Amino acid sequence: MDNINNKKLIVLTGPTAVGKTDLSIKLAKTIDGEIISADSIQVYKHFDIGSAKVTSEEMDGVKHHLIDVLEPTDNFDVATFKKMAKNALEDIYSRGKIPILAGGTGFYIQALLYDVDFKETEDDGYRNELEELYKEKGAHFMWEMLKSIDPQSALDIHENNVKRVIRAIEYYHQNNRPISEHNQEERAKSSPYNFAYFVLNCNRDLLYERINTRVDIMLKNGLVEEVKELLDKYNLTSDMTSMQGIGYKEIVPYINGEISLEEAEYILKRDTRHFAKRQLTWFKREKDVIWIDKDIYKNDDEQLEFILNILKEKQIY
Repeated sequence: MDNINNKKLIVLTGPTAVGKTDLSIKLAKTIDGEIISADSIQVYKHFDIGSAKVTSEEMDGVKHHLIDVLEPTDNFDVATFKKMAKNALEDIYSRGKIPILAGGTGFYIQALLYDVDFKETEDDGYRNELEELYKEKGAHFMWEMLKSIDPQSALDIHENNVKRVIRAIEYYHQNNRPISEHNQEERAKSSPYNFAYFVLNCNRDLLYERINTRVDIMLKNGLVEEVKELLDKYNLTSDMTSMQGIGYKEIVPYINGEISLEEAEYILKRDTRHFAKRQLTWFKREKDVIWIDKDIYKNDDEQLEFILNILKEKQIY
């Protein structure tokens, strides 16, 4: 294999429901590329409706990696993603194709693009203490605990993502410094790839309208039934990684009889809008980002032409 510095990589990301899937597939077909999913839930088998998983028909013959590869009970974190994505890159390069990293999980994209180091520290038992504290006090208590020692991480990590919250608290305990500082240092590294990093975006009102419509379609297509089946068949619990995804954790309280379906729908739409806002905040903080404004480039053809011109300038295509 050639030196990795000569390796090309395209990133196509943006907030949820903005239209990344269609554009990434059209781009892949145009440049003879393959897609690596940067999505924390589409990696799981059977998590289809709530993750807006790309269907085989939508793929239109384009090979996708890191979709439908894990069981619902498997753990999945950024270090695992990075390892799997690097294996996918090797596979794509070996066949002379161009990889397109597509999805909305900014932390995953950053980890691969800048080869972020995730050093595993020895478990001194503190993680077990934190997990017991979570069972006793709940997710919000743990998030407030993180906020008191690492406000930046508390902004970046949703309080329901208990595994990441606990990991950030554990890191502070073991290293006497916030994990956000470590992540900032890693973010400052130069990338080992010849890359172009595109963020697709549109005006806030249109984005929120697209989000609301997507949730309506998910519910119509059987989201509640999907979550019920997953819970029953795999004995999933709310603290499992697969159940942390937007579209799943909001439905569980309805299934448990704690809230009405109308409340679950409201919460899902609200939380998805908040998620999109956090995604945009993350991408605005990243370096070397090229924004594609759908108010300017109004359709896929115009967006694709813009991307191709940049790729030619960077000698990626």
